Amino acid sequence: MRKRVLALLWLGLIPAQLAPAALAQSPAQPQSTKLLERSWQKLDAQLRALDQLLPSEPEPPVGNVLSTPELPANLIRANQPATGPIQPADAVTGPPLDLPTPQQLQAGSIASISLEQAVAIAFANSASLQAQREQVAAALASVQAVMGTYWPTISAFAAGGYEGSRSTITSNKPNDNLGFGPQFSPNGLASPSGPTAGAFYVPDGGSLAATSGTGAIEGGLQLNYALLDFARTPTVRAARAVLERQRNSYANQLRSLQLQVSEAYYKLQQDEQLVRVYDANLRNDLVILQDTLDLKQAGLVPRLDVLRRRAIQAADEETLIQVLADRAVARRQLAVLLNLPARVTPSPSDQIVVQPRWPLDLEASLLAAYRGNPELEAILATRTALAQQSQATAAGLLPKLSLFANGGGSSSQTSLSNFDLGGGGCCGSTALPLSTTNGWDWSVGLTFTWLLFDAGTTAGQARALTKQAAATAQQYAASRNDIRLRIEQAFFNHEASLAKLSSARRGVAAALEAFRDVRLRYLTGLDSELNVSNTQDRLINSLVRRLNATVNVNITYAKLLKELLPMPRDPNLPIQPQLQLQLSSSGTAQP
Repeated sequence: MRKRVLALLWLGLIPAQLAPAALAQSPAQPQSTKLLERSWQKLDAQLRALDQLLPSEPEPPVGNVLSTPELPANLIRANQPATGPIQPADAVTGPPLDLPTPQQLQAGSIASISLEQAVAIAFANSASLQAQREQVAAALASVQAVMGTYWPTISAFAAGGYEGSRSTITSNKPNDNLGFGPQFSPNGLASPSGPTAGAFYVPDGGSLAATSGTGAIEGGLQLNYALLDFARTPTVRAARAVLERQRNSYANQLRSLQLQVSEAYYKLQQDEQLVRVYDANLRNDLVILQDTLDLKQAGLVPRLDVLRRRAIQAADEETLIQVLADRAVARRQLAVLLNLPARVTPSPSDQIVVQPRWPLDLEASLLAAYRGNPELEAILATRTALAQQSQATAAGLLPKLSLFANGGGSSSQTSLSNFDLGGGGCCGSTALPLSTTNGWDWSVGLTFTWLLFDAGTTAGQARALTKQAAATAQQYAASRNDIRLRIEQAFFNHEASLAKLSSARRGVAAALEAFRDVRLRYLTGLDSELNVSNTQDRLINSLVRRLNATVNVNITYAKLLKELLPMPRDPNLPIQPQLQLQLSSSGTAQP
C-alpha cells in the first residue's frame, strides 16, 4: 500500500501536503484501498478497450523523439516561396473557353504580388466583370436601336425570274360574223384566182400552238414612318433606364470585386503569418523537448514531462500541417479571383500593415454611403424602366398613325417560238416572236390603327409591370437597410478590432516575458514543465490574437471603403485602385 501511495504522489494524483497523512493512515483503511484499486482496474480496462478501437499504426513507432514527420510533397510544392514579382505576361488571362493543359498545371510558378496590383489585375481579368461590361454594351445598343423608331424606315425590294410554258389556242367558232369587214371574211378579198379569205379570218377549229418564255424583273423603294405612336417615347426612356441600371451594376460590381480581392489578400497574409508562427512554435517545441530530455537524464524531472512534451509537439505538428494547407488553398482562392493563368500562383509581397482608423464617424459614413450609391441607383433605374415599360404597353390601346410610300418599276421580255398551226390557223395577230413590257408604279398613303378590344390582355400586362415597379420600392428599402447594417457592423467591428489590437500587443509583450522567465525557471529546476506548456500556449494564442486583430482591422476598413468607394459607371473609363478613403478639404468623402 505504501508503494501505491508513492506512485500516486509521483503521478500528481495526491497533493504533496497530504502524502504523510496518506502514508500514516494506509494500514487502517483497507476498504478505501480496495475501492481505489477497483477504480484503477476499471480505468485500465476502458483504456485498453479504447486502444483496440483505434486503427493500427501504418508506420513503426518513432525512435527519435526529436524527429519530425516528412510533409507531403504536394503540400511542400504548394507552399514554395515566391520566385519573384509577377510579370506583365503572367497577369494576362487566357481565352475564356480554354482549359488548362497538364503542362501548365505541372510547370506552375509562384509570383509575389501587392494588394494594389491584385486589385488592378482583378479589374482587368475578372470574368464576371467582363460579362457586366458586355451587359452595359448590350444595353447601350438597345438604346441606339429604339432611338431609330423616331426616324422613318426605308427599304428596297427587288425580284426577278424566268418562266416558260407551251400553250395552244383553238378557235371553236369562226370570226366572220363580227362585222369587222372583208379582212375577217372567208371570201372577202378578190384575187385573180378568185375570192380569198381575209388576213384576220379564223375558221372553225383553227389553232396555234407556241412555246413561250418570259423573263421579268421588278424593284423599288418603300418608306414607312410612324407619325403618331404613343409607345415610342416610353420605350426609349425604358431602354435608357435599363442602360443606367447596367452601368450602376457595373460600378457596384467594381466595389464588390475590390472587397473580395482585399479580403482574400488579407486572408492570405494571415495564413502566411500563421505558418511562420506555428513553424516557430514547433521549433521551440523541439528545443524544449531537448531540454526536457537532458533534465530527465540528469534525474531532475520525471518521465511525465518528456511524454507531455512529445504530445505537445505532435499536436503542434498537426497545427502546422493544417495552416500549410490553409495557405495553399488561400493562394488558389486569390488566383481564382484574379483569373490568373493556370501556371501562376500568387503570393503576397506586402507586409502586414495596419490600416489607419476610419476617418469618418458613423453618421457621416452612413450619409456618404447613401449619396450616389450605385446599388441604390440601380434599383431606382429598374423602377423607372418598369414604369416606362408599363406606359409603353398601355399605349398599345391608343391609336397609331403611320405614313407609307413606295415606288418602283418592272420590266419583262416574252419570246414565242416553235409555232404549230392547225385547222387553218389561228390568232396570228397575237403571235409576237419577241416582246418587251415596261411599267412604273408608286403609291402614298396613311395607315390608322386602333385596338378596340383585346379581352384585357394589354391592360393586364401594363398592370403587371406597374406592380413590379411598386415591388422595387420595397427592394430599395431592404437594400437601404442592408447598407446601414453592413456599415454599422463594419464600423463597430473596426473600432473593436483597433481596441483588441492594442490589448493584444500588450498581451504579446507580457506573454513573451512570461515565457522567457518560466523557461529559465524550468531549466534551473524552479518551475514545472506544466507551467512551461501553459505559458507557451498563452504566448502562441496572444500572437494569433494580435494577428487576427490586425487582419480584422484591415478587413473592416475594406468593408467600410466598399460602401463609399467612388467607381466609374462607364466601362470605357480607366479604373484606378484606391485602398484608402480620400477626403475633400471639407472632410467629406470625395465623389
